[in-house]
Amino acid sequence: MKVLKWILIVVISLAVIGFIGYSIVDEDLPEGETGKEAEQLTEKVLAAVNDSAWKEIAVVQWSLGGQKKLIWDKDRHWAKVSWDKYDVFIKLNSKEGVAFAKNKKVERDELLSKLTSDAYEIWANDSFWLNPITKLKDAGTERRYVVQKDADLEGLLVTYKSGGVTPGDSYLWLIDKKTSMPLSVKMWVQIIPLGGLKFSWENWHTTPGGAKIAQTHESFFTINISPLQTWIEKEEYPGIDEFKVLEGLQ
Repeated sequence: MKVLKWILIVVISLAVIGFIGYSIVDEDLPEGETGKEAEQLTEKVLAAVNDSAWKEIAVVQWSLGGQKKLIWDKDRHWAKVSWDKYDVFIKLNSKEGVAFAKNKKVERDELLSKLTSDAYEIWANDSFWLNPITKLKDAGTERRYVVQKDADLEGLLVTYKSGGVTPGDSYLWLIDKKTSMPLSVKMWVQIIPLGGLKFSWENWHTTPGGAKIAQTHESFFTINISPLQTWIEKEEYPGIDEFKVLEGLQ
């Protein structure tokens, strides 16, 4: 009975701590204003991270937390997503692909369909974490300027009305007023029950072409993007021939 009593006490204590934590962290989505101020701030941020240089990159390779490896042929919008024993090549526009399990081609339609679907979701999530700044003006986005209490900061609220895997998600970028560089982001997203969960945007990597990409995001846990490599010319990437498996697919 004493054991059950202590288990009950621990469970109740954890529930109370969780409720208090939820109450402190959970924030309502700010409103902000659409219009000129929001659009001007958007352009300043894109210029600060040299988004035009990002657009010139042909191939990018990265890993999010070391669990999955992604290679993105930006020119053709094709990707290779590797996790566990699988290597999946996918045409991102059509979501058609070819999959391998332990280097053996997957022939079963049901498994291939699942793997290509999983690969697309991994790419959608991990490419967003790689460089969400470049998506500030994506089709279906709404941008609002949000005044901040800290006079050194500006706020840019971006809501994805459509597109992607989870339309409706919102992100409040906290921007250094002097440099126009993102310092952190607060999230209101479907997969996280807390509103306003904050991640830092730091450890900036500058690509050979001059694009700036943050590789570390600190919150209750840390997200690292490493290793990160980019190639401006498709022919420079040493493994480009592996994408030949996608030729002939729709």
